[in-house]
Order: sequence, then structure tokens, then C-alpha cells
Amino acid sequence: MGLTRQATGFSTLQENFLPDGSNGYVVALAGNPNAGKSTVFNALTGLKQHTGNWPGKTVLQARGKFTHQGHSFTLVDLPGTYSLLASSVEEQVARDFICFGRPDVTVVVVDATCLERHLNLVLQVTEVTSKVVVCLNLMDEARRKKIVIDVPALAGELGLPVVPTAARKGEGLARLKDVIAAVATGTLHPVPTPIVYDAAIEAAAGRLARQLQPLLRGRLNARWVALRLLEGDATLIEGIQEFLGRELDDPGVKLQLKEVLA
Repeated sequence: MGLTRQATGFSTLQENFLPDGSNGYVVALAGNPNAGKSTVFNALTGLKQHTGNWPGKTVLQARGKFTHQGHSFTLVDLPGTYSLLASSVEEQVARDFICFGRPDVTVVVVDATCLERHLNLVLQVTEVTSKVVVCLNLMDEARRKKIVIDVPALAGELGLPVVPTAARKGEGLARLKDVIAAVATGTLHPVPTPIVYDAAIEAAAGRLARQLQPLLRGRLNARWVALRLLEGDATLIEGIQEFLGRELDDPGVKLQLKEVLA
């Protein structure tokens, strides 16, 4: 796939953000504030960077390029965020790009010294897309604090590739590029461990997802959309309308939603 998708009108967000005539793969870089995400971004892209604001937002955007194994990658540095629940403009920008920008890979940078807190964002991203790589950053700080992480066990629990790095020292970045390329080109297929909610939520989400599938036409994860609608996330409706180029206010659809959410 790759950036050539934008010519199809597949994603307004991607068309607005990326320059015409781009080719290669799109990589989204997500992470909590202070996880070292900017250091990873700078280390991967070097001087090949561009900054500005996200279209229609007063939130800083940054993108950069790198090549690896004969492939070109555009790295999109998303605003630092603790979740994708869109309680702030930064969270909404990050959520919308991962969901509607349809990146070929989403790299989530986590802090190895406080891993549990950062895994919340990883799990939320895996509900949107399976093409996720975990960048286990600040491993040098973890070693200094005598924190030992069983990386293969963590990867097995998450169902995702996990790459240990110390970005400010350049450790692990070559391996990170290898894994990004493997996921982008389809030679590596992450299979995230599914998140299972209680029976009532699962039943309601399942019913709503089945009703949403014909409308979403396979272009969005129906289960994830259903869960967000059950949470009452009104900002998602606007994003879906823009992405699909059609209204979700159709009376028949609204009636279905009302019946399921009742």
C-alpha cells in the first residue's frame, strides 16, 4: 500500500497532511509525553524533517523521512498523548490520524522505567489497528535503575513486536527500522492479543458493530467504532463523516443506534 493511496481519496487527513506525489510507507509515531518519542523521531529522520500545524488545529505537527532496505518511509510524529479517548485536542489529533490516516505502521514509544502506565496507550492503539510496533525506549535508564524486562514475554503477552531502544544513544534503532519495514511490507503480521470486556459490553458492542459494518465498508474497525459510540464519543461521528464522505445522520442508522444503545 503506502502513500500512493492518497490519490484514491482514501483519507482526507492523509491528503491534507502529506505532500502530493509522495511515495513509500506512512509510519505514525505515538507515545506518552516524556517517553522519548521526539528523540526517536529525530534519530530516525535526522535533518529530513518538516514542521507546521495540523490542518485546522493549533497543534504542532512534525513529519520526516528515512529510507531503509530500499523503501521510503514518512514518519508522522503525533502529539504526545496518554490515551486515544479524545478528551483533548492532542488526543483527538492522534486518534484521528491513527484511525482515519490509515498509517502502514504505528510505532508506540513507551518508557521502560514505568512500563505499566504506558501500556494503556498501546492497548488502545491495538483496538484501532493490528499494524503496531512497540518501541521500548529508555532502556539505558531502566538498566541504571536495575529494572529487568523480559522482552520476549512482553511481546508474547501483547502479540506485538517489541524493540528495546535507548534512542539518545542510538541503541536498537537499526532493529527498529528492520521491524517497521517488515510490518509495512507485510513480511511480519502482528496479531494483538484481543481486549475482552464484560459480557454486557461485549454483547452491545457486537450488535452495534454488525449494524455498522455495511456503513463502514471495511474501511474502519467496526468493533472499535462501536465501543467508542457506546462511550458517547461525539467527536468520532464528525471524523467518520469526513472520512467516509457521507452522513451518519441517516434516520435508519440513527434508529439502529438508538435501539442498540437503549
